[in-house]
Amino acid sequence: MKVLHTRWLAAVLMAGALGGCTLAPEYRRPELPVADALPVGQQSPISPASANGAAVLSAELAWREYFADPRLQQLLTLALANNRDLRASALNVEAYQAQYRIQRSALFPSISGEGSGTKQRTLSGSSYVTSEIYTVSVGMTAYELDLYGRVRNLKDQALEQYLAMEETHRSARLGLVAEVARAYLTWLADRELLTTTEDTLRVEEESFQLIEQREREGIATQLDLAQARTSLETARANRSLYQRMVAQDINNLVLLVGTPLSPSLFKDAAPLNAQAIGARLPAQLPSSLLLQRPDIMAAEHELKGANANIGAARAAFFPSISLTAKTGAISGDLSDLFDGDSGSWLFSPSINLPIFTAGRLRAELDVAKIRKDITVAQYEKAIQTAFREAADTLVASGTFVQQVAAQKANLAANQEYHTLAKARYQQGLDSFLTLLDAQRSLYSARQRYIAVQLSQLLNQVDLYKALGGGWKDRS
Repeated sequence: MKVLHTRWLAAVLMAGALGGCTLAPEYRRPELPVADALPVGQQSPISPASANGAAVLSAELAWREYFADPRLQQLLTLALANNRDLRASALNVEAYQAQYRIQRSALFPSISGEGSGTKQRTLSGSSYVTSEIYTVSVGMTAYELDLYGRVRNLKDQALEQYLAMEETHRSARLGLVAEVARAYLTWLADRELLTTTEDTLRVEEESFQLIEQREREGIATQLDLAQARTSLETARANRSLYQRMVAQDINNLVLLVGTPLSPSLFKDAAPLNAQAIGARLPAQLPSSLLLQRPDIMAAEHELKGANANIGAARAAFFPSISLTAKTGAISGDLSDLFDGDSGSWLFSPSINLPIFTAGRLRAELDVAKIRKDITVAQYEKAIQTAFREAADTLVASGTFVQQVAAQKANLAANQEYHTLAKARYQQGLDSFLTLLDAQRSLYSARQRYIAVQLSQLLNQVDLYKALGGGWKDRS
């Protein structure tokens, strides 16, 4: 038995030593199919976390540093803990990790023990004979010696799939942070639009009452009264619209966060113009920064997995050797089963050599190579898409600074126009139509100003996502 143990151990050690051989091609990361640097426009407002002027990349920021609003941070914390889609994504990671462990176990022999006992009575001549036999054994069955790396390459493929799923989960986390931020900012904008509409409605009600009185006094015409009523009902309709939108925005946040939200969370929230989202960017951003994006990292892991699969397909052309080895004892008496002279052993190597497969192995190798080429194309397309997303948000950052400033000036001009039109109407110098036009222009200017502020902030959220988010998360 000691000799058998020695041979068995030597066979297993030899299998482990030869397992290092692999036929997978050497992995090389494809060249970036985009320009070397990302365009950086005029700087946009920075967050308090980077107010010291240091150039900080978004990809090096925790989301708590990028999104400074305490209420938004609270919503993000709740969402990351309770969002059901994110939970499902995390469970997918665990499933792929378990699948990897299953595949990795094939590298090692599976040791099992067996025991049996048989007692039978048979007729021998004119008498019955009772016989017994008892066996016990421990060993491995059909352990494949990984001479050409087939099992190891399959293990590597499973590992890369698991790592890709981890990055996919990170991408889902990043997407959730951006989605919650967008939903919160949209709620802020709709809340301000509702406030603006309610202010306008009060003005329209006062104007209608004034015109109604002046019409009774014969100063205003019925046309003036009809125009005032039209503006009043329009304002009422707009109030209902924004009341509905604000309520739906909160419902959307509840869904994203994954838990009921206290009404106190929405009280005294900072307005849009007080939101500081973003970070100071350096003068030039290398395109290689995009490789930190989790979706790009997931695509590269898929590419590495496809590369390992080629090695497994190549190994199928070569012989495969399997070992079955057992050691144990056999005895006709249970009490003698473990005596020194009752030992037994089994050593059964087998070899399988493909001779004729009608081209199946060649076709499987071709499929593996084609799938790798497809994965390369998908990886490059993912980088190109990421470059466009990052370039769009960076270019937009500067133009939004100018657009917000211009819209703010436009709002001030409309406020002055409304003040002058109201004074001239009260003095009888202009018609009510002029005042009505001024009121509508002021309302539209306020709407546009809120909309462009929202667009600027949403662009900052998109920039955070486009550059891969803050995954050196110290929060």
